[in-house]
Amino acid sequence: MAASETAHRHSQQALLDAYSKLLVRVHHMHELANAEQWAELIEQRSNYVVLVEELRELDVTVVLDAQGKQRKSELLEQILEHDVEIRRRLVARRDELGKLIGVTQRQRDLHRAYAPQQGAYDAYESDPSRDKGAS
Repeated sequence: MAASETAHRHSQQALLDAYSKLLVRVHHMHELANAEQWAELIEQRSNYVVLVEELRELDVTVVLDAQGKQRKSELLEQILEHDVEIRRRLVARRDELGKLIGVTQRQRDLHRAYAPQQGAYDAYESDPSRDKGAS
């Protein structure tokens, strides 16, 4: 019985360690979002997803005691707080990029609308026969 209890404690600690590792990862991702280091954040997100999958598999097999459940709950709460902030920053970034795309599209549309007229105007201005007729 003592061996199985030791194994249970070990698996419980492994699960809580995995949640702690996930918390460290999401905290780092939150820092990247605050620093607007989007490329690195996306790279870290891939690693985060792998950790979550590993954790999900481990979580199914381990039964936590009351203290373990409390610790897991605390870790999850912290993880979710960081996750909410990361998502908030990503939504703000998406909105910012949307505005930039809109401005770029309007500029392109204006260029397309007025470029043919400008080209005709430039050709009219540089027409050498116009200079001779004016003399």
